[in-house]
Amino acid sequence: MTKPTPPFRADHVGSLMRPQSVLQARSDAAAKTISVGDLRAIEDKEIIRLAKKQEEIGLRAITDGEIRRAFFHLDFLERLDGVTVDGMIEANSDAGETVHFTPPRLSVTGKLRHARDIQVDDFNFLKRHVTRTPKVTIPSPTMVHFRGGRAAIDIKSYPDLDPFFEDLAQCYRDEIATLYSAGCRYIQLDDTNLAYLCDPKMRQGALDRGDDPDELPRTYAALINAALRNKPSDLTVCIHLCRGNFRSTWFAEGSYEPVADVLFNELNVDGYFLEYDDERSGGFSPLRFVPGNKTVVLGLVTSKRAELEPMRELINRVEEAAQYVPLENLCLSPQCGFSSTVHGNDISEDAQWRKLKHVVDTATEIWGEA
Repeated sequence: MTKPTPPFRADHVGSLMRPQSVLQARSDAAAKTISVGDLRAIEDKEIIRLAKKQEEIGLRAITDGEIRRAFFHLDFLERLDGVTVDGMIEANSDAGETVHFTPPRLSVTGKLRHARDIQVDDFNFLKRHVTRTPKVTIPSPTMVHFRGGRAAIDIKSYPDLDPFFEDLAQCYRDEIATLYSAGCRYIQLDDTNLAYLCDPKMRQGALDRGDDPDELPRTYAALINAALRNKPSDLTVCIHLCRGNFRSTWFAEGSYEPVADVLFNELNVDGYFLEYDDERSGGFSPLRFVPGNKTVVLGLVTSKRAELEPMRELINRVEEAAQYVPLENLCLSPQCGFSSTVHGNDISEDAQWRKLKHVVDTATEIWGEA
């Protein structure tokens, strides 16, 4: 079953373990013992190595591993005018040594505007050094709203939230347009919030902030659809739903059932990267809502632990999911990236590559090609 367009039979969420040279360079740059240019040169060298390794093991979607970021979402979002991030943690901070630290806080302190390209330079660098499809991962626009809600959005700038959502969507349309003009044809939106709305505790937290957890999925679908308005037909956009991925820990659980209908039928994306590496995600029955023109990438291989899942077990689970979604509409990946923050999961780089190669080998066994 050849699948020439993304998402591919063997795909991955995007982030990779930060090499020690990059971690050291980030610390040195923070201490101002090397320049920002020196840091970027070290990142460049490692990205070339990591891209080549992805191609060698058989992946067709190639990322830069998010090597240049400290957090999967904040490094992107703080470059929008009107967004303020407080409490950013440096790579050498002791706060990164515990899974109980308070994450940096994002708030909207002014009018939102896309005043500068964010990922284009990084995409252009990656594109020059790959022979396969370069993939760009960016945070979902919902990340600007969910955790703080109304209280984190400046009331003077946005006394009404409708202009806030429209300005936010316009920021994304501007960034996506610049990426497309640069040649990008594969974008992934990383979204924790739709998955968090599957968790009873997270749903209660939304209620406590004054939001309706039953209505938020539709609000977020409308926001993402507005961000993708007039998307070119040859641009593939997927969304990855994440339940938390900090140093091999997680923050939410629950079946996709509460959001499934909206997620699959109201959200105008091409594919879904869904976490299914353990019982926290529930069963496959919510996939019954998936329409025939969309692809589901099953995140059956965990990025949190080094041991390999038995191939036969993975095949059996794909076959189980195929009771709800045709096999030709399914793909395989790890459930998340390996380093959603600079700290990375509790896994070695060698184990990371074994995991990704296992995804490729299993996909080949199932579909006859990766």
